Amino acid sequence: MLKHGVMVLACLVVLGLTGAGEVRAQAVDADAKAAAKELIIAMRAADQMRAILPTLLQAMKPVIVQGRPEIERDYDVIQRQIAEAFVADLDGFMEAMAFIYVRHFSAAEMRDLAKFMRGPTGQKFLDKNPVVTQEGMLVGQKFGERAALKMRNKMLDELRKRGHNI
Repeated sequence: MLKHGVMVLACLVVLGLTGAGEVRAQAVDADAKAAAKELIIAMRAADQMRAILPTLLQAMKPVIVQGRPEIERDYDVIQRQIAEAFVADLDGFMEAMAFIYVRHFSAAEMRDLAKFMRGPTGQKFLDKNPVVTQEGMLVGQKFGERAALKMRNKMLDELRKRGHNI
């Protein structure tokens, strides 16, 4: 089940990045768009994405490699190319994120958030966020594995109660 969760996460990230540049520009207030970009810069969003990249690539590795040494060697080489492409797509991702923030926050709210992010508590949050995210991913994986096993066992028990030979 862990493999499926990692693959879903990886696919969402890849789809999000490759489709990020395709976000259709709506009539967006220039002030709101500027505030969104200011917030994204203050949040160090590009740095945050770069920070999770190694974790994502390592999480995908066992799913793709599946214990085959010849694939593992190539994976290690190819992951550098994938990382470079990922970083090259960050501008489109940032643009797409700006539109998301514009849809959910006013220009004044985004400026307030940017101000917070530039302050000491916001900076600590940004500094700690990659580690917190990594730890959270591990907790989520473990939780997902346990939950999937429990659900699978419960489903099999219930199907057996209904006469299915599983």
